[in-house]
Amino acid sequence: MMSKKAKVMMAIAGAIIIAMISKAFMFDEAVKGYLVTFFFVGAGLAMLRLFINGMISKMKGKHIGVKIGFFAALLSVGVPFQSWFRTDVLFAMSKTFIVPSVIVMVSSVVLMTVVYGVVYQKVRVPYLEEKHA
Repeated sequence: MMSKKAKVMMAIAGAIIIAMISKAFMFDEAVKGYLVTFFFVGAGLAMLRLFINGMISKMKGKHIGVKIGFFAALLSVGVPFQSWFRTDVLFAMSKTFIVPSVIVMVSSVVLMTVVYGVVYQKVRVPYLEEKHA
């Protein structure tokens, strides 16, 4: 079911996350709370990414007004959130916390995108078989 590329990406991202969070907890580093938080931020971003991709694929054949409305709503929420996250979260953090936190967040996005994609396929296929059988 899962491609070799997806398995490798998942293994690398998972290893990075486990190593960085484990190290932070073993040595009781101050960044540990940020790493856990940024793991969940990355997981949420992965879910958001898959949701937006799914919605964009459903836009084919829709009226241009619907497409413009969708992207306007997306930007009206996304741009202020991104600006807030950059200025009030990232720039307010201690400089030593930023790099490990962003590494964990990016690894989490990669890992959870693959995981959510696999879960979605496993849930979707039985549903379609049940509904159309």
